[in-house]
Amino acid sequence: MSNTEGKTKKPKRGSYFKKSFFSSWLFALPALILMYLFIWRPTVMGFVWSMFKMKGYKPQYFIGMQNYIEVVKDTQFIPLFRNTLKYVLWSIVIGFLPPVLLAVIVNEMVHFKQKIMTFLYLPAIIPAIAVSLLWKQMYDPTSSGLLNSLLIKMGFSPYQWLNDKNFTILWIIVSMTWKSFPGAMLLYYSALQNVSQDLYEAATIDGAGMIRRAWYVTRPQIMGVLILNFVRQIIGVFQVMEQPLAMTGGGPDGASASLGYQLYRYGFVTQRVGHAMALGTIIFVFLIIITIFYFRLNKKLEESL
Repeated sequence: MSNTEGKTKKPKRGSYFKKSFFSSWLFALPALILMYLFIWRPTVMGFVWSMFKMKGYKPQYFIGMQNYIEVVKDTQFIPLFRNTLKYVLWSIVIGFLPPVLLAVIVNEMVHFKQKIMTFLYLPAIIPAIAVSLLWKQMYDPTSSGLLNSLLIKMGFSPYQWLNDKNFTILWIIVSMTWKSFPGAMLLYYSALQNVSQDLYEAATIDGAGMIRRAWYVTRPQIMGVLILNFVRQIIGVFQVMEQPLAMTGGGPDGASASLGYQLYRYGFVTQRVGHAMALGTIIFVFLIIITIFYFRLNKKLEESL
């Protein structure tokens, strides 16, 4: 009997690598197809069509940068851009820190942690348009509105809420924060689980309380996630559209209209599809710049650690 008999034949390394490579791409194929259909193809087509004279959704003839020039020269462009920046700034002021603080508080809790997290996550499962309509009813400027009813019981006069053009963006951001903070809180909480407990124990032995532990231990450990979510929040809020559409219709006097809302009006109300494509490309380029800035900042942060 030869020594080679009875021994199993080992697969060649090259064939194993090829099968592994093929199976990996096979699993990734559905995601790639969806990305092509819903992200890459529409983005490229939008850029190409933005340089054509459009009749409905059919390109007629090439006009170069004319659509871009008309969009930027539109008297509403600067006010809309300013309103969009207000959305972003208000979202950072009142919407960035609460999820972080709640995640830290929940992480420090000993009892009822899972029940409280389930309760806090409930707003995230409500559709965005339903949240907008819900808060619109709460902001009802009449005495029958929920918030005005509370003001009246406390002895105050009814407030105009969304009809106050100086603060209508702020009230819309409050509703958006209520909807989005659970997802961000869960992300921060997951990051906190990777922080070494030895660091917390050492800080506790040194006499550090909850606030000092959060600042000197937690903050440096989750800084990457903080920056990532900061940029994601800017990108998400910069595209705000359905909230002003559902809650104010862009009013009062255009005080809550955004670039995303104007893009919707170009595409589906005034039927200026070329302008919609051009404005969409402008927003896309602006967000790409922010994303590149994030990656460079994150790289410097990782190198400094």
